[in-house]
Amino acid sequence: MLQINGVTKGFAGRVLLQDVTWNVNDGDRVGLAGPNGSGKTTLLRMFTRAESPDGGKVSMPRGTTVGYLPQDGLTHSGKSLREETLRAFEKVLAIGEELKTLEEKMSAIDPESAEHQKVLERYGECRDEWDRRSGFTIESQVEEVLLGLRFKQNDFESPTQNFSGGWQMRIALAKLLLTQPNLLLLDEPTNHLDLEARNWLEDFLTNYPHAIILVSHDRYFLDRVVTRITEIDRRKLVDYTGNYSTYLETRAKTLAELRAKASRQQEEIDRTRRFIDKFRYKATKAKQVQSRVKMLEKMQKIEVPPERKLLRLRLPEVERSGRVVLELGKVHKSYGDNHVFNGCDLLIERGERMALVGPNGVGKSTLMRLLSGAEAPDDGEVKCGHNVKTGYFSQERYDLDEERTVLENMTDGAPIEMIPRLRNLLGAFLFHGDDVDKKVKVLSGGEKSRLALARMLLRPANVLLLDEPTNHLDLDSKAILLDALKAYKGTLVFVSHDRYFLDELSTKVTEIADGKAHVHWGGYPDFVRSQEVVPDNEVEKAAVDVSVSTQSKPDRETDTMDGQPKAKGKSLSKNQARAIQERLEEIELAISETEVGVDSLEARMAVPGFYDDAEAANQVVKTHEELKAKLKSLFKEWEELAQKATAFC
Repeated sequence: MLQINGVTKGFAGRVLLQDVTWNVNDGDRVGLAGPNGSGKTTLLRMFTRAESPDGGKVSMPRGTTVGYLPQDGLTHSGKSLREETLRAFEKVLAIGEELKTLEEKMSAIDPESAEHQKVLERYGECRDEWDRRSGFTIESQVEEVLLGLRFKQNDFESPTQNFSGGWQMRIALAKLLLTQPNLLLLDEPTNHLDLEARNWLEDFLTNYPHAIILVSHDRYFLDRVVTRITEIDRRKLVDYTGNYSTYLETRAKTLAELRAKASRQQEEIDRTRRFIDKFRYKATKAKQVQSRVKMLEKMQKIEVPPERKLLRLRLPEVERSGRVVLELGKVHKSYGDNHVFNGCDLLIERGERMALVGPNGVGKSTLMRLLSGAEAPDDGEVKCGHNVKTGYFSQERYDLDEERTVLENMTDGAPIEMIPRLRNLLGAFLFHGDDVDKKVKVLSGGEKSRLALARMLLRPANVLLLDEPTNHLDLDSKAILLDALKAYKGTLVFVSHDRYFLDELSTKVTEIADGKAHVHWGGYPDFVRSQEVVPDNEVEKAAVDVSVSTQSKPDRETDTMDGQPKAKGKSLSKNQARAIQERLEEIELAISETEVGVDSLEARMAVPGFYDDAEAANQVVKTHEELKAKLKSLFKEWEELAQKATAFC
């Protein structure tokens, strides 16, 4: 499908690839890995012929189609969303138009004529091609992909120029997926997608029939999609079979072995040099000395890549807040006719790491603005707890001084002990070398976002409100941020479309739906499992809110023949039996939710330093005991109802 032979490529005076040979087969799903600036995007552009190698050759079989999605910059206008997306099928639609023309011709000419026979033959050719390309399914394919990428049905006839930049990239992605090129090149395809769209894209790409090469900073996405990682390492392309997590493990082992081998080689070099230095001027050893000199000259030095040490970011210590950190009571919020919240209640307690989830546009960012005080509710109340100091990061506002440099913005208000480490911290957020001396006004939107996040993390706060903090970060930067937030002892409320980040960080999930905030015990993986078990968002209340009604046992007597219980009186009616069965199902669901809550609290209690905050720890322990008691009560009721149902069978 794709082969490169002896390729060398430099950029900005630096060699990115040197004498590289590599290939991709049809059906391969390859993830490109390597630090920022290693040449991943340059490599993709070479495959599209937008860039040429300085030496060597990039070759593909005749007839290979290549589709490329860049990170951003694509726009569409002049057509409706449906019309623009249908352009992916231009050749098939042209065949459809020709079929109509041929049908008209056949109806207008003599069926016995030679011309009719010629038209009929052409019609047969076109019809075969139309069927082969599934022409009748074009509309349904377009609808499936657009809905998968989270466009709404009523968006289909909207002009494309009405869509924002992120949605413009979704349009480009939709067209690319529908075109189904033999070689699909994707550069950060999840940048503009919410979780639902990412999940759909993962499934689509997993079943894609041709070769895929992609660059992504979304670890979970890479784990789900790719079957091979190719790393740009020391100007070569090095393949690792498996997904990204497998690559990290294999690479660590490989590097450990390589360093050990390099160490042994260096020991041999040192011994040889000592021998040469010792006997250089001794005539009887001249031959041996010369032999060792030649050996050193011919020896190929093992090159070990520099160890990528991740900066350890420790957030500033702050005073402890009260137990209740933030509380929403009957909050209403609308923007014109768009009613976002309608009587929303939410309680956030000290030490929680709460993830806000829900489709784009449902109100997650609005809730963050309400919690931060950046916006006021139309009705209802937002309460801030005792001694609460919030830090708020938003994709929409940066609070940076445009006329000052990157480093000056970081220095302003930073804790004294952090000043010597600011350059290292900026490097972790992808500001290297002279970047720190740039004025903020010349930075891109993504650069401003990274700077605003780094700056906010240095300001003492015992409650962090983070709206999409991982956007514009690479995998290493995400790892640094994730480790810092895991060690953070304050309260965290965050929105993220990065599944790995959600899985690793969340201890509680709040789902925004129908103008309300529905709290779920447990982290994001628990939330996902609950949605799989109970579809249509039926699980909307936490385990602690389940109300258990005690039902009396039926009078029973024992049958003397087989020892089995036998009911006295009349058997249950169908309605009574159905009611018992429905209640059993409700209890089973409540048991499942409560068990998730217990597990979540036990995981929280196992975190080192949990008992340092005695007041918070006591509250968690108390809630844990209440949930355990609730679980016992639920099991008891389930057993009683199950016995009742069995007795009347």
